[in-house]
Amino acid sequence: MKFEKSAAAFALAKKFMPGGVNSPVRSYQNVDCNPPFISCAKGSHIFDIDGNNFIDYVGSWGPMIVGHAHEKIVDALKKAVERGTSYGAPTELETELAALVQKFYPSMEVMRMVNSGTEATMSALRVARGFTGREKIVKFIGCYHGHSDSLLVKAGSGAATFGEPSSPGVTFGTAQDTIALPYNDIAAVEKIFAECGEKIAAVIVEPVAGNMGLVLPVENFLQTLREVTKKFGALLIFDEVMSGFRFTVQNKITPDLTCLGKIIGGGLPCAAYGGKSEIMRNVSPDGRIYQAGTLSGNPLAMTAGIETLKILIDTPNFTENLTAKTSKLIAGLKSVAQVPIQIPQAGSMFCIFFNSKKVKNYDDAAASNQAQFKKFFIAMLEQGIYLAPSQFETLFVSAAHTDSDFQKTIDAAKIAFGELV
Repeated sequence: MKFEKSAAAFALAKKFMPGGVNSPVRSYQNVDCNPPFISCAKGSHIFDIDGNNFIDYVGSWGPMIVGHAHEKIVDALKKAVERGTSYGAPTELETELAALVQKFYPSMEVMRMVNSGTEATMSALRVARGFTGREKIVKFIGCYHGHSDSLLVKAGSGAATFGEPSSPGVTFGTAQDTIALPYNDIAAVEKIFAECGEKIAAVIVEPVAGNMGLVLPVENFLQTLREVTKKFGALLIFDEVMSGFRFTVQNKITPDLTCLGKIIGGGLPCAAYGGKSEIMRNVSPDGRIYQAGTLSGNPLAMTAGIETLKILIDTPNFTENLTAKTSKLIAGLKSVAQVPIQIPQAGSMFCIFFNSKKVKNYDDAAASNQAQFKKFFIAMLEQGIYLAPSQFETLFVSAAHTDSDFQKTIDAAKIAFGELV
């Protein structure tokens, strides 16, 4: 494949934007090559300005669960655009989308629409602090909850530690209110609550971690979080911005607050946070906890979200069938692997760890063979398979992917794995 036009576009973009991109991972720095610049997408395929055609397993980092440019969504958006792109005023669309969301997440008794996953998690933490009157939060190393200050925190020494800023611009004072623990470490959770549980406002967690690659919760990890937060009067926040509508654990464990994004907007900027009425009624104007947004509830995002969720609801066994499709692809990839790998799966989410050890936390993920990943990634890209350009990202299957897509992907992977031997 040739990428001359993309290379020129990237060089020009670097003059106007940091790294030439508006989100760091798009720069492809982790894989030592330039990113293809995309011109359009349809179904399970994405196309760049050089005319290259890729089978897409990134799906705009998760939202495109029904595929790119789905006819029903496109038609609905065309009509919505003609009515105006933004009002800054209430519409019935907001209520309609909220009602659909509640069908999937009954625990979200009251919710607020926002514009991004970062805004959802940031707002949920403010609500937790305002509701409990406490300041400290617990997060887990390797779980990414957006780029608000209190969540850009790394761990210091020891298994349980008060945080240190992981980005310039984040104050030590802000970071000190965040406690970072290893994901899946039940003993560390119990220890920190025994030491200062009465000061903790909330635990925020990806119930299925998707930002260090895909890492599944070990047995009793989420149940422990639920039990210990109830015992000490803290809130449990599930960040399902990535996993929402693809895979959920809420039929077994109910959090106090849930954050959603990506699929909820059908590919347009949209997110939401919500939970128990007694908590959410403290948000302004019902209560004193302030949060606002000029473009929150934007009619275009609401329209795309409504149409997407309707497709999920109206298609018989949508989630089950998509999960089965994903399992089929994974089985094929494993069958052609010629180096040690593991491919965890949660619904229609998966990733490939170049690692013989089961990955349970960030340290395990970081121990994966990144040199092998880079070679594999480039070999797949050159064969028209569009994967996330980082060992620490999750991949997604959409309803638009076909058996032909999967066979081409497996055939390409056989060649790519062979180059690693």
